[in-house]
Amino acid sequence: MSAPTISIRYFAGAASAAGRDEELITSPSPSPSLDGVLEHLAAVRPAVSEVLNRCSFLWGGVAVRDRHAPLHLPPEGGTLDILPPFAGG
Repeated sequence: MSAPTISIRYFAGAASAAGRDEELITSPSPSPSLDGVLEHLAAVRPAVSEVLNRCSFLWGGVAVRDRHAPLHLPPEGGTLDILPPFAGG
């Protein structure tokens, strides 16, 4: 059985830094933490690492507050939205 994938969706400045709006990655572990996924992304896309420090994150549409807690990754994979601060109103 192959490792589950995580769909990464970048928005605004995060998309600009990553050079793309989305990508699929193989999960770095069976129950990765947000920090584990972000470390993987920073290693693969160094330009995005600085932006990640200012972003908020949604896992399956739900805000992630504890970056160390395991993300519940279903066998079919999951979706992580990376949202930098937005200006305007």
